[in-house]
Amino acid sequence: MEDYNPHLKAAFLETVENQLADNDPPETKETLYRLVAEGISEDDSKLFIAQAICVEVFDVMKHQKEFNLDRYLKNLKRLPDEPEE
Repeated sequence: MEDYNPHLKAAFLETVENQLADNDPPETKETLYRLVAEGISEDDSKLFIAQAICVEVFDVMKHQKEFNLDRYLKNLKRLPDEPEE
């Protein structure tokens, strides 16, 4: 049995791909390039970015707040360290 929801994982990775394609925010692409330059595979780098998105989506759903772009950008800068909640 998988310990994650593959549909949810796919949705978060799609969000990463959309941010990269739209270059919005540009820090997403900058983070991808930085992580790859640090020797992390592109796929793993996208998973790290998806974790940062997940933190924000969870907060939106749990606390009925707006997406916190400032915290998201801060968490992107922290990667590959775990995002802060």
